[in-house]
Amino acid sequence: MRLSKAKPCLLAVTLVLAACQQTEEDVSVEEAEEEENTVVEEENESEEGEENEPSNEPSEENEEHMEEEPEPAYTLNENNWALEPIDDAEEEAVLITIDDAPDEHGVEMAETLEDLDVTAIFFINHHFIDDEEGEEQLLEIIEHGHEIGNHTMTHANLQEISEEEVEDEIVDLNDEIERITGERPDFFRAPHGANTDRSWEVVEEEEMVGMNWTYGFDWEEEYTDPDALSEIMVETELLQNGANLLMHDREWTSEALEDIILGLEDEGYDFIDPAEIEQENE
Repeated sequence: MRLSKAKPCLLAVTLVLAACQQTEEDVSVEEAEEEENTVVEEENESEEGEENEPSNEPSEENEEHMEEEPEPAYTLNENNWALEPIDDAEEEAVLITIDDAPDEHGVEMAETLEDLDVTAIFFINHHFIDDEEGEEQLLEIIEHGHEIGNHTMTHANLQEISEEEVEDEIVDLNDEIERITGERPDFFRAPHGANTDRSWEVVEEEEMVGMNWTYGFDWEEEYTDPDALSEIMVETELLQNGANLLMHDREWTSEALEDIILGLEDEGYDFIDPAEIEQENE
């Protein structure tokens, strides 16, 4: 009798153990499936992250919109400060430069030139950009598409100061222009065209193109009249291929500027883009 009563108990225990084992197997399967799903999700997230992560390599679309630096088309002749064409660049062309900017009319002159599709070099003095208004005008000139040149801190005659002061006049202004614009100037012109051995050394060290000019008239009393100035700038016998034309940030020059550009065009001249001038380090 005792044995017959024990058999049902053993059967029950066996069934309970089997059920527990099945439950454990089901749990293990579910955990394995969850782990597998987690791995798959992490891999998918990783792949999506790699797809969304910005690449340092430019896309084809971006490459199409990237502006390329123009190849040098002109080189500076230091004997007469004219620009000479490289290879098949246009020979009958002149360079426009504006000194003593931005005084009172620099931005206006920059706008006039942009409207006429002409790019110039604006040579900057520090005392015109030593306040917020001057800094904004400098940036406006650049926004109108023009190049910036160094015309010294104080417009000093470099032949009348020490070598250390010469260096400061040039390098300190480069530092200031870089602080404001993010870039150092590529061009230098000494006030009055008065260079020294040290100034040329600094220009070379700063990897700039130093230049004087071929002709200019707007500082002479008889050419402070806009009509007289526009006439002489176009009709002078000094006008030649590659001429380096000097003008200043002055009221009468600003008023004459459009007529000067149109007059030069009527004479058959194109205009040299400063970005196409060969640099010293190229």
